[in-house]
Amino acid sequence: MERNNQRRTFLQKMSLGVTTLFTLPLSNFASSFKNEYDKKAKSMNPVLKVKPLGFQWETADPFLFCVHHEDKFPKGNDEMGPATSMEGRHLGDDFIIKDGFRMYHGKRVPGFPGHPHRGFETITVVREGIVDHADSLGAAGRYGNGDVQWMTAGKGVQHSEMFPLIHKDKENPMELFQIWLNLPRKNKMVEPYFTMLWSDSIPKIILKDNQNKEVKIEVIAGKLFGKTAPPPPPNSWASDPSNEVAVWNIKMQANASLTLPKASKGVNRTLYFYEGDAINIAEQTIPKYHAAEVNAESEITIQNGNHISRILVLQGKPIDEPVIQYGPFVMNTKEEIHQAFDDYHKTQFGGWPWSRADQTHPRSEGRFALHADGRKEVKS
Repeated sequence: MERNNQRRTFLQKMSLGVTTLFTLPLSNFASSFKNEYDKKAKSMNPVLKVKPLGFQWETADPFLFCVHHEDKFPKGNDEMGPATSMEGRHLGDDFIIKDGFRMYHGKRVPGFPGHPHRGFETITVVREGIVDHADSLGAAGRYGNGDVQWMTAGKGVQHSEMFPLIHKDKENPMELFQIWLNLPRKNKMVEPYFTMLWSDSIPKIILKDNQNKEVKIEVIAGKLFGKTAPPPPPNSWASDPSNEVAVWNIKMQANASLTLPKASKGVNRTLYFYEGDAINIAEQTIPKYHAAEVNAESEITIQNGNHISRILVLQGKPIDEPVIQYGPFVMNTKEEIHQAFDDYHKTQFGGWPWSRADQTHPRSEGRFALHADGRKEVKS
């Protein structure tokens, strides 16, 4: 009974925490984006719209949204939680930065204890720090420091994402992106699945511009300058190359320039400028922590300012189907959302085979991925 109450409470928090972004079908946003696109494209200005970024980033179809986590976690205690006072925190729902970090839904260890998803994919890009994964299929993993987990929730899965503070002798900073990528109607109810894109498998491009300034690019999804990312999960919208789904993480030296090649007609492309001073595109200045929606049919030349800059690029052909999203469920109709809640309450998407909702792995454990079919990947 206690576990059921915890599950209902957590689901309510998840729903309230995310639903504000999706009170209307995403098709409304897609329609307004298209109108803006058509209007600006006529003037040949490659920058369609610039907007400030918050904690949750607005994205264009086929993406649902992106969250940027950046926490300066302190040294870890014996349980791999913060070795500091938790006084003044609303544990279980701690999203306000205090002393440089948040606990999120974690009470012992920061992170997100077991919670359900259906109808979309999560792409978790860990730039710094460690994530411990566990799910209702019995799969598990530990990854970080450049690794990416790409999970297809499909017909339904529970998983936990905890951020263990494995270092007791030094601080445990963390930075990651979690990107939600929609699934088309035909794949909403496929079997859950995840794949690991380990850091050493992700292509890294190093370029020099005509001033000998350096640009580095991680090709997490899609292809760029002759480099192709590792395959995404088989039922992903990204698994069809004609959909031109791309996730690129760019680091630019001060005053460097980069020209991104054009994509096909109708492809959405957004640049998220999350670190640096300022960048310039087509004589328009983009301030730090702003997004620029651009015309993907044109080459885009980015001129960096006087500091190192980092830019996340999300690109893809829109799925162009109705999107109804409530909390952790993303479907095409309200009836399917109601069905998702009913199914979850009846089956818990397979239950929870772990001893804790906030499951973590031993401090001494290295990076690994244990899949639902028993296959295990071990990294150093």
